[in-house]
Amino acid sequence: MNTELEARQRAHIMYTWSAQSRATPLPIAGGKGATFTDHEGNRWLDFESQVFNCNAGHGETRIIRAMQAQLESLACAHPAAVYEAKAALGERLASVTPEGIDRFFLCLSGAEANENAIKIARAVTGRTKVVARRRSYHGASMGALSLTGDPRRLAGEPGLWGVVRIEDPYCFRCPFETTPDRCGVLCARHLEHVVQLEGPETIAAVFLEGITGANGGFVPPADYWPTMRKICDKYGILLVADEVFTGFGRTGRYFAVDHFGVTPDLITLAKGLTSGYAPLGAVGMTERVAEHFDTSTLQCGLTGYAMPVSVAAAVATLDVYREDRLVERAAERGQELAAGLWRLKARHPAIGDARSLGLFGTIELVTPDGRPLVAYDTVAPKDSPAGRLKEALVRRRVHAAFRWSFLMIAPPLCITSEELAEGLDHLDAALTEVGL
Repeated sequence: MNTELEARQRAHIMYTWSAQSRATPLPIAGGKGATFTDHEGNRWLDFESQVFNCNAGHGETRIIRAMQAQLESLACAHPAAVYEAKAALGERLASVTPEGIDRFFLCLSGAEANENAIKIARAVTGRTKVVARRRSYHGASMGALSLTGDPRRLAGEPGLWGVVRIEDPYCFRCPFETTPDRCGVLCARHLEHVVQLEGPETIAAVFLEGITGANGGFVPPADYWPTMRKICDKYGILLVADEVFTGFGRTGRYFAVDHFGVTPDLITLAKGLTSGYAPLGAVGMTERVAEHFDTSTLQCGLTGYAMPVSVAAAVATLDVYREDRLVERAAERGQELAAGLWRLKARHPAIGDARSLGLFGTIELVTPDGRPLVAYDTVAPKDSPAGRLKEALVRRRVHAAFRWSFLMIAPPLCITSEELAEGLDHLDAALTEVGL
C-alpha cells in the first residue's frame, strides 16, 4: 500500500460501509483481464470483479475507446435526448434479455433501477405493497434499502412503507427444515400464504434476486422461479427479477432467470451492463407493463439518466460479451470453479457447503459442530479464523469477497483456466495456513 497516497485520500475522502478508522482500502493502480496491479506494481487476482461488476475484465480497450469516441462527439445530453448510442443500446438489450422484455428505462445504478421498478409496479397495478426476501440486497438508496432484507437497512429505518418479507431459498440451512429429497420448494410456495395473508389486491410486485448475491450465493431449486411465476400470475402480481448482481453472464447465462425458463415482468440491470466502466442502470419490462405509460406519465427521471458516455460504454460492453463469447466462457469456467470448490470442501472440514452457478461461487464456513463460523451481521475480528483467512488471501494478493461466514468468488468472465486454478490453489493454501 502506498501509505502517502492513502493518507492524502483519507484526509478528505470517506469510505463506504465502514467506520472510517477501520476502513481497509483496496490498493489499485491499473489492471488487465482478471488481474489488477497495486501502486508498487504487484499483481493481484481479482476474485470479486471489484464489486461484482467488472465482468469484461480490467483494461478492456474496446470499451475505453468507445467511451473516448463518445466524449469527443457528444459528452452531455438531456435525459430525453435522441442519439445513436442510446438507440443502439436498446437494440442490444432487447437481443439478450429474456424473451418478451424489449422496453427499457435507463438510470444510473442498480439501486435506482430497483427504486424505479417499485414506482413502475405501483403505477401499473394501482397497488402499494411489495414483497422481498429476508436476506435480499437491492441497493443502498432509501427505497432500495427498504426493499433490502439484510441488516444494512437497519441504519436507515424507518424507510419505505409496505415491504413484506418472505423466506430465502437457502437450501444448506433451509428455513423450513426440509431436505432435498422432500423439498417441495416450500420457500417458493410460502409466497402464496403471505399473499393471502396480506391481501392479493394490495401487492404490486415480488422482487427476487436471480440468485441471492451478496448475502450468500443461494442457488434456488429448479422449480423455484417457475413456482414464483405461477403464483404471481394467479394473483395479478408483477414479478421483478433483480439481475444487478447476476446479470450479463455471471452465472453462465446472460441472466440467472434464463436457467429457469422464466420471463419476469420487469428486470433490473446495472454492474455488468457497463462492466463497471461507467455508472448505468436499467429497468427492462414487457410490452404489457410498458404500454401503461403510452398514455400515463412515467414519473421517473433524474438529470444524469442515460448520459452518453455511460450508454456508449454499455454498447461496447455488450459487444465484447458477444465477440469474445464471455457468457459461454463463464459457463465453461464455471464447471471448473464448481469442481475446484468441491475439491476444497473435501480437503477442509470448515467448508460446510460449496455452491456455485457459472462464475459465481460461495463457500460457507462452519465451526466443528456445524454452526456459522461468523455470526450473522458480525464483522470477524482480525485475530479470528475468518479474519486470519482474509489476511492470508491478501498476503497472496487474492482479492475476494467476505461476508459473515461466506467467502464469495466472482472473477471477471475473461479469466483463464490457469488463473482460476491459481486462485483456488491460493485459497487452498490460505485455508491450510489458518487451520480451516
